Parts: sequence; structure tokens; C-alpha cells
Amino acid sequence: MSTVHIVVSVLGAAMAAFSAGSVFLRAAWVTEPLTEYGVPVSWWPWLGAAKAAGAAGLLVGLFVPVIGVAAGVGLVLYFTGAVITVLRARSYSHVAFPVVYMAPVVTALVIGAAS
Repeated sequence: MSTVHIVVSVLGAAMAAFSAGSVFLRAAWVTEPLTEYGVPVSWWPWLGAAKAAGAAGLLVGLFVPVIGVAAGVGLVLYFTGAVITVLRARSYSHVAFPVVYMAPVVTALVIGAAS
């Protein structure tokens, strides 16, 4: 495992954890768009939990690679769903946000697969 892989994995986990915390704390800059996209409030804790589990899985994956791969794939699927949700809401200027959160996860998966 390379230093770059560790750094990118930790960055991806930190970003996913920050995003989860923002949902749990109901930060206005997160909840207002979720409402605009039509995401039911009852889903928000589950969405936060999914991101938190993914963040934890990326960190555990540094020691148990199969867990990291599963967490990474789960987060990529999560953020792909977020992109689709934003596109369906026709909020095109917001598409970059889930892509930015997904980028380090994809990078960690690619680096992990290459090594």
C-alpha cells in the first residue's frame, strides 16, 4: 500500500464523514438543496448513516482491503445516486458537489486496484 493510497483514502473518508455530519447536524447548506430535490426528511438519517459507514469502511479498508473496496463501491454508488437526484431535480449547477465528494473515493479505488 502506497503513501498516496493512504492519503487519498483518508481524504475520501474525511470528506464522506464531513458530508455525513452535515446531514446529521442538518446544516442549512445541505438540507435546503435536499428539500429542493424532493428528498424526504425521513431519508436524511439513513443517507447520513450510509456516508458515515462508507467513511468508516474506507479507514478500516487500510487494514482489511476487502472492506475498503466494499465501502468505496458503496460510496461511489451513493454519490452516483446523488448526481442522478440532482439531475432529475434539474439543479444542474449543483452536480459538481457530489462529484467532488466521489472523486477521492474513485481515486482510492483505482490506486488500490493498481497496486
